[in-house]
Amino acid sequence: MFKRNPYDRYHITRDIYESVIVPLFYHSDLERAKALIHICYDAGLRVLEFTNRASFAFNVFAPLSEYCKKELPALRLGIGTVIDIGTAAMYLQVGADFIVMPSLQPEVISLCNKKKVLCIPGCGTVTEISKAEELGCEIVKLFPGKHYGPSFIKDILGPMPWSSILASGGVEPNQESIQAWLDAGATALALGSKLFTQDVLDGNTNALGQQVSDCLGWAKNYGKLRS
Repeated sequence: MFKRNPYDRYHITRDIYESVIVPLFYHSDLERAKALIHICYDAGLRVLEFTNRASFAFNVFAPLSEYCKKELPALRLGIGTVIDIGTAAMYLQVGADFIVMPSLQPEVISLCNKKKVLCIPGCGTVTEISKAEELGCEIVKLFPGKHYGPSFIKDILGPMPWSSILASGGVEPNQESIQAWLDAGATALALGSKLFTQDVLDGNTNALGQQVSDCLGWAKNYGKLRS
């Protein structure tokens, strides 16, 4: 009997649709990264992106990915800021659940399709979004979102209502911002430095869990109102 891989791209896509909130961060210290993920996980988060933004990010992600699969099996841990096929292959080898790019790189998408891994490319035009969908991408990332704003998504969905867009950049961890992006039609929202501030990364995490819980709650409640 065929057994579906619980970490294939279709399940990850569903989890992103359900979670809506997809935080992203980078930390050079493995133990600190584990602690941050635990806080988010305990607050109800199940999808998280670790960013490839430093020379030795891989050295943190590899053991972090292994740790999460053993200790937090319900968590989907992806890797972001992937800009070429070599980097993508390296992270897929150590269990990245999904790949996020700042740009549209067809060869990376092809590799992910071959491995049945969700790939979310960064797009900034109608042409790029259409190309990504043509290549099989379930979700595209509007980046940098703050330069476009929620109205851009609303305008895109007029002629392309099938598009699923992750807004990244410009999303604030407050009810007003989250509802504005979702009201425009965003499928999911990436929260980075506005959530993982330098103060939080330095260890002042007292408010992080509540912030994550609030963001998830606002997104969930908005979904109920919209349905």
